[in-house]
Amino acid sequence: TVFNDRHFSCENCDGCVSGGFDAATSQIVLCQNNIRQQSHMNRVVTHELIHAFDHCRAHVDWFKNVKHLACSEIRAANLSGDCTLMNEIARFKFGLKGHHQTCVRDRAIRSILAVRKVSKETAEKAVDEVFNACFNDLEPFGRIPHSKADAKRAYRDFQNRDRYTANL
Repeated sequence: TVFNDRHFSCENCDGCVSGGFDAATSQIVLCQNNIRQQSHMNRVVTHELIHAFDHCRAHVDWFKNVKHLACSEIRAANLSGDCTLMNEIARFKFGLKGHHQTCVRDRAIRSILAVRKVSKETAEKAVDEVFNACFNDLEPFGRIPHSKADAKRAYRDFQNRDRYTANL
């Protein structure tokens, strides 16, 4: 169960970080001084909730295993809307074939470098080693939610997941 007053914290943050997941307290931190729009906050909350989901499901070793961190960052970038076409256009990054994967990879590397003191080469290697498995892990959505309507469909599918397997 998630409690707003216990599991979410709004704070002023340094730099251009928009939020984070604190594994020690199981708390999502939203950087109130760096989030200017509701849509941005929605993406940050979704991104950090994916980290919280991974923390509960996969027992991620956030501090000692950079591959664990890389996997969660790949999943969060892939599933949170960080790499939508509109966000990429706003960042002046264009491309068609394979661009979503490129964006997810780049954002995962940037996130690792923002939270860990590792070299860019170490972050790139960790991301590359786990990319395919983690990019294809779509839990808890079952699909990449490309729009708000698609996210609602994914949530409805999630709510009804037991109906599909109950008769097997």
